[in-house]
Amino acid sequence: MNSHSLNIDGLLKQEYSIPKSKKFDIRNKLSSSYLQLIFDIITITISSFIHYYFRYQSGVINLVNKPDLFLFLQIDFILLIFWFLLFWLSGLYKDWYVRSPFDELFTVIRTAFIGTFIIFFLWFIDSSQSPRLLFLIYFVLLSVLVGTGRFIARNLQKRLRAKRIIVIPAIIIGTYKEVNELHDKTLKAKSWGYQPIGVVLIGNDDVNKWIDFNINKKEKAPFLGLIENLPEILKKTNPKEVLIAVDNPEHQLLLKITSLCAERKISMKIVPDLYDFFTGQAKTLHLYGIPLIDISTQILKPWQYVTKRIFDLIFSSIILLIGMPLWCLIALIIKIESKGPIFYKQERTGKNEASFFIYKFRSMVADAEKHGPQWAKVNDTRVTGFGRFLRKSHLDEIPQFINVLMGNMSIVGPRPERPIFVQKFSQLVSYYKRRHVVRPGITGWWQIKYTTYEESKEEIENRLKNDFYYIENMSLRLDFEILIRTIFLMIKGHGQA
Repeated sequence: MNSHSLNIDGLLKQEYSIPKSKKFDIRNKLSSSYLQLIFDIITITISSFIHYYFRYQSGVINLVNKPDLFLFLQIDFILLIFWFLLFWLSGLYKDWYVRSPFDELFTVIRTAFIGTFIIFFLWFIDSSQSPRLLFLIYFVLLSVLVGTGRFIARNLQKRLRAKRIIVIPAIIIGTYKEVNELHDKTLKAKSWGYQPIGVVLIGNDDVNKWIDFNINKKEKAPFLGLIENLPEILKKTNPKEVLIAVDNPEHQLLLKITSLCAERKISMKIVPDLYDFFTGQAKTLHLYGIPLIDISTQILKPWQYVTKRIFDLIFSSIILLIGMPLWCLIALIIKIESKGPIFYKQERTGKNEASFFIYKFRSMVADAEKHGPQWAKVNDTRVTGFGRFLRKSHLDEIPQFINVLMGNMSIVGPRPERPIFVQKFSQLVSYYKRRHVVRPGITGWWQIKYTTYEESKEEIENRLKNDFYYIENMSLRLDFEILIRTIFLMIKGHGQA
């Protein structure tokens, strides 16, 4: 080591812990599981009272025997226990905060359907009391109310984490560059709730770099030691989670860390590296007893491809036809405001690297690229006044539904890029062209997750990670989630202007 030599033993003798005012972690009474439980009690009870009113008080269903309120409360208590048990068995009391809210909602709906069916099969089956109608009402009530309660609980958890009322003490392990990037991201993304209490580095070179670049930065978490000191570090710091950010991780290293975390019941998360760039087509199989990785080009099943294409055609037709008066108004304003065509046509690279022309409402001046092709920037001076509104609301993208009808694009998929940039980015990142294995989309996973538009290698790699995540998890359900999120972002004016 250089002049910044460290006394590792001295460091390890220190007691590392987060301040008392912040010692609320995911295990306390404000954790996601407790919030889920509280809101489930409220929403299940409300759904039971509404169902009771509809069944016995509304007059819609004529019943001879009506239970008194006390008996109903007893039944409601039994139902609460039943639903808690069923939800627990379905995994609905794990930490859903780290999962998509749509995953949680679909699990709630599926569990509610199963539970409602069991209840009416064992208890409420009575042909004189319209069991099918009661089944439907109770199922819809429970799904909507519990789903809403879970949504509120999730957002409450997010606010508590952002305000650091709830924090997750975490240790970051890895190589200098990756650890440094992840550390800064955890500080910026407060809603994650992570509180870095220290870093553990792989080698001496990483330690030297960490000290050289961060010695005077107070916001940086302290260096706790090298990877060989990890058992003692975990024992002294007792983190809730371990975050691993390693460049080209070795299997033995990951197995060692996993074993140590398992012994102390510490959650572990790994920042993906090359895995991101080769997933989406990889499946494990056994050939005569030998485990192999099968690389398949068939990402979706045939029926899923057909369904996705049918949905694209129907949805695009509806948007273009129903919104025709608005699209004509937009076209008129564009024509009046500035000289030039109404539509902007530009060559893009699509599936299997096939070229096509993309259509958009023109949001820039007519000679925007007189100095050559360039990426749009934040507060770009080439954007017109009305064009700024179009870009913020994403309404400039509407003509791309024509591209969807033509088969050049899908509604959801990686955004298509210009051939000149495809060539440029392919030289920067060798695996860039793998994103062309699917149809490009009007919206995508990257669009709903990020707001930066820098032209840099790091930015391109971040985009690729999200593009490959979509390819890996490509499904109709994920498309639906991305569409819903896109609508919310359009309402919020998320677009770049």
